[in-house]
Amino acid sequence: RLEEFLKKEVDLKLSTLPDFEERVIDVSEVEQLMNSINTIPAPCAPVINPQAPNAATGTSLRVCWGLFSDDTVECYQLCYKPVSNERHGDDQAEHTVKVKETYCTITNLLPNTQYEFWVSALNASGMSPPSEKAVYVTAPSPPTIMSKKIRSCENAALVCWESRDINPVDSYMVEL
Repeated sequence: RLEEFLKKEVDLKLSTLPDFEERVIDVSEVEQLMNSINTIPAPCAPVINPQAPNAATGTSLRVCWGLFSDDTVECYQLCYKPVSNERHGDDQAEHTVKVKETYCTITNLLPNTQYEFWVSALNASGMSPPSEKAVYVTAPSPPTIMSKKIRSCENAALVCWESRDINPVDSYMVEL
């Protein structure tokens, strides 16, 4: 049968001319879907740690935070401002620092002052929601001993000092 079929002359001419239309195919949805497969999600909100002991000096604070998830993070945005009931212009300004690590030491702060901190994580897809806010406190300035008021005798000594801090200090420790 095959041999007979191959001996026949076949007419490949079409009786009518094909009518092709120019069609524009919209692949934007497919592109968007393909791009969404290759992108990473925006990170979750970081968790800011409470202030650690010995993490403060009179003019600096070390702030630490972490992530609960395995998010991809390129950097963090740490924001802070002094905590106060009064408005003082630049003293109340919000400051922002970008860092790569999960900690940062902030310097040039006021002694014995409360600061409010919060942090967000960033990657190529965007920024996470901010963390909860945490309040950190700088250490008080050392007091100034008033040397003219010092008195002593065989069994006692009187030492007077004054604080240079604006905010009240809870207590002092005197070492002999």
